[in-house]
Amino acid sequence: MNKRVRHALRILAIVAVTVVYVFPVFWVMMTAFKERVDIFAMPPKLLFEPTLDNFVRVFQRTNAAGVGETTHFGRYFLNSVFLSFGSVFIALVIGTMGAYAVSRFHFKNRDFVMFSILSTRMLPAVAAIIPIYLLFRKLHLMNSYVGMTALYTAFNLPFVIWMMRSFFDEIPREIEEAAQVDGSSRFRSFYKVALPQVKSGIAATVVISLLFTWNEFLFALMLTGQETRTVPVALARTLQGELGVDWGVLAAIETLYVLPVLLIALLLQKYLLRGLTFGTVRR
Repeated sequence: MNKRVRHALRILAIVAVTVVYVFPVFWVMMTAFKERVDIFAMPPKLLFEPTLDNFVRVFQRTNAAGVGETTHFGRYFLNSVFLSFGSVFIALVIGTMGAYAVSRFHFKNRDFVMFSILSTRMLPAVAAIIPIYLLFRKLHLMNSYVGMTALYTAFNLPFVIWMMRSFFDEIPREIEEAAQVDGSSRFRSFYKVALPQVKSGIAATVVISLLFTWNEFLFALMLTGQETRTVPVALARTLQGELGVDWGVLAAIETLYVLPVLLIALLLQKYLLRGLTFGTVRR
């Protein structure tokens, strides 16, 4: 098999994998702009007259009496944005400094400490929900932004520390030592020298941590209320229509819900691939 044939087969394989992963997302987004009759048309319609009715019904629906009422989806969406982005930001700030400390300082039982941090992610969520629920009730954190942000931050911290430590380990210590010889403090060498070199790692950590928090369901179901409810929990209330599941509204919700993470990934794509492969090739 010559080089051109191998190259062509490789391109075909890449295109096939891309279609498998991208086509469902494309189909959902296309369904969000279809009328109900077009959604159930056989064979499926690729050409149709688009409509925004599904997106309107995401935010406002008509009850049995024919009166329009809000679905509170806007509030749920903002709750998801606030809790996810807020907790990831806090975890990134604390976890990055913790990862740097573990990478640069040698202390007793360092490996055990790192394993202990990682072990907090090994416990299944369903096993932790009862003690966390009782703790939240005791501390009056039920239906609280503070409580949910602290909880999501605690869940993201181990991942951030382990991810960022691997990136800091790849940076030669001599660069920071040279900066300190020139009069830079330890914190300044961390902020001005080490941190800019792990931007790709930060991008990868942000996207993956955001996905974990953005899609979290169990703790949001048990610990949030009407004011702090997130989209995954509120999804079932928004979907149900007079004729069963409203697939047009479902597709519209999924389209709106995937956009923030998709935009973040697109904005950080310059660093994302390098961050996910950082350290795999050594010179």
